[in-house]
Amino acid sequence: MTTRLIGTTNHGFAQYAQEEIRRLVPGVKFQVLEPGEVFLIHTDVSIEEMQGALVGQEPIFLRHVQPVTQEMEIMRTRADLETLIAFVQGLSGVFAQGEKVAVQVRKAAGVKFEYTPYGVKEAIDPILMQEFGIEPVVRGEDRVISIYLGKEVLYWGVSRPQDNLSDWSGGAVRYKQEEGQVSRAKFKLLEAVERFGLDLSTYERALDIGAAPGGWSSLLLERGLEVTAVDPGDMHPELVHHPNLVHHKKNAAEVKFEEDAFDLLVCDMSWSPKQMSKLVADLLHTLKPAGTAIITVKLMHGKPFQTVKETMATFDGKLELIQAKQLFHNREELTLHLRKI
Repeated sequence: MTTRLIGTTNHGFAQYAQEEIRRLVPGVKFQVLEPGEVFLIHTDVSIEEMQGALVGQEPIFLRHVQPVTQEMEIMRTRADLETLIAFVQGLSGVFAQGEKVAVQVRKAAGVKFEYTPYGVKEAIDPILMQEFGIEPVVRGEDRVISIYLGKEVLYWGVSRPQDNLSDWSGGAVRYKQEEGQVSRAKFKLLEAVERFGLDLSTYERALDIGAAPGGWSSLLLERGLEVTAVDPGDMHPELVHHPNLVHHKKNAAEVKFEEDAFDLLVCDMSWSPKQMSKLVADLLHTLKPAGTAIITVKLMHGKPFQTVKETMATFDGKLELIQAKQLFHNREELTLHLRKI
């Protein structure tokens, strides 16, 4: 029996995710649902083996994956909701009483419906409570019901959140804009911290290369770290007088630091990968052994896998790559999680 899953990437990067999946599971086939972003995965490998492969050797560009265990034709009218309610009511043995379940619904871009994804969730949640004694939740779920509304077909699947690679619907990580927020770049580091399972409370001193105006520095300061920011540009006025911030208003190549001065190094610069990696490499002596580095790598020439290899070669074996990932808040770039050797 064919196993089917829906894979999702950032827009324009589906081909790279598919290339990675082919390396993991030879013979896999793909069907486009949304060009360059969402696709069906067909394989003869069992769902357990497939999920194990994707979680164990997580592709860089695969943002989210969900199983497809049921599909039904839809008209995109409100009559679809009645069909879906009847389907849910007929389920038995799928859920354990007392489970916390998140219903995550999304639709194909540009396709009009008489109802919204949230309207689907509103229709299903009461059935789960009344028929199965299940607590519908938004976060902290035991299992996820993933529903993708296509142009003519609804795809349904149930899985554990960790098997989906992300516990956000479609892997689209949404943070609320805060009053006085320095920049939206903060979301990129926040997603990296959560995605890579980092506990910022275990770090003391951070070096932020190319820091201005201070989106990443602001998050580190909020988490109690002492931050040394390096950038010839100005830091945001909200940060200038922060007691735990030291700003060197210079290019990083012009600043000298003691060896092993920091246990965290971060860098989010709009430079070429070659320039950025050389700059970081020249400052690696400041990072303690086993210290963490989080850096973004711009994808400028359409060869992302080669770019990662060349970047790591510049570090000359001084950094170990823990994970490379294109996060939801990345655009034409990747985020690397590294450890000082």
